[in-house]
Amino acid sequence: MASICFYFEVHQPHRLRRYSVFDQDPFYFDDAKNGEICKKVADKCYRPATRQILEMVKRHKGNFRVSYAITGTVLDQLERWAPDVIATFQELSKTGCCEFVGETYYHSLSALYSRTEFDEQVQMHTNKIQELFGQTPRVFRNTELIYNNDLAWHVSNMLDKDGNRRWKGMLCEGVDRHLGFRKPTYLYTPPGKPIGRDNKPFGVLLKNYRLSDDIAFRFSNRGWAEWPLSAEKFAQWVNQINGDGYLCNLFMDYETFGEHQWVDTGIFEFLNALPEKVFDVAKKADGTTENHFVTPSMALDQFTPVGEYDVHDYISWADTERDLSAWRDNAMQHNALNETFGLEKAVKDAYQKAMIAGDQKQRHDAWHLLNDWRKLTTSDHFYYMCTKYFADGDVHKYFSPYDSPYDAYINFMNVLDNLRTRLDAGVVVS
Repeated sequence: MASICFYFEVHQPHRLRRYSVFDQDPFYFDDAKNGEICKKVADKCYRPATRQILEMVKRHKGNFRVSYAITGTVLDQLERWAPDVIATFQELSKTGCCEFVGETYYHSLSALYSRTEFDEQVQMHTNKIQELFGQTPRVFRNTELIYNNDLAWHVSNMLDKDGNRRWKGMLCEGVDRHLGFRKPTYLYTPPGKPIGRDNKPFGVLLKNYRLSDDIAFRFSNRGWAEWPLSAEKFAQWVNQINGDGYLCNLFMDYETFGEHQWVDTGIFEFLNALPEKVFDVAKKADGTTENHFVTPSMALDQFTPVGEYDVHDYISWADTERDLSAWRDNAMQHNALNETFGLEKAVKDAYQKAMIAGDQKQRHDAWHLLNDWRKLTTSDHFYYMCTKYFADGDVHKYFSPYDSPYDAYINFMNVLDNLRTRLDAGVVVS
């Protein structure tokens, strides 16, 4: 039996406008550009992909299932510029075949710098998912699949409002150097076997990066030996895990469908045909199939960890290194991150004082200051500063709105300096 777990990350950052050292305007974010990109990606990906997946769920009578981690930043933008997309996700949620996974609200790197801020953003995201989709996330996915043993233990110990453990498990990358001879086709647990929700072992679902990347990155590559990739061929690859595991975790950006892999590549036709081919390749004489689609919660409920996934250093799903070097590789990134999170206490102290003793304007200003600061913790800002491969025109350059990583750093630090000026100028209530 092969259980296929489809997970999609849906995220758009609040991109900064060009901000000079002489600029004093407290409005940092490029609403025109953010709205333009949100509408474009909604047209190319979010609308057609979600409508198609909703139709697939209905067509397969509940046997096709998916899961999403939708960041608060993209939900805020969709509410503003493409509310019909949220309505389609809501319709999908009502089918019972779609699970929404927990995240940090601002897709932030807070887990690396402030567990207090991390916990607050996780709760904010949970509240937003409950509000929009009527679900309480029970499986967690950290920003960019950033993960290690310590973080797993922290997440496993998080409690809900009733004092119960919140999370059944986490999603993370299946990294060869940590797996060794083992495969990502099994369920694992962190060292020490922490307990998760319902007093069950806290499970770790590992991304099958080879099969995931066949769709996300190689699908339209005419130089790839397996091009063109058909649903029949991919279903055969999935089916080959039978006998050497039971899980096929396909984790990828949602923008794979229509944005990264354009519609003329046949990506939507591939997705539409895939469930039937997965079922058919393992069909038994009585017409039933040994292959199934599951949500992360279903996988964690159904399977028992076979061993420990021991990750001391942080891993992620970024680049070939699958570490933190996409965000913390050079001096610019380290400085920007340290300066950003170094403001946390002052920003939150100002906010608390304003809420208690401030007038209406002070409370308004303090709220906006905190919200702006949190938007600056989004991982994308530091990704744009990466210099690893920029000269070679790699994926970092593809996603960056800047001419160079140095421009990204200068622009970000100009904004951060102005935020610090606002903080010093009178948000604090004496």
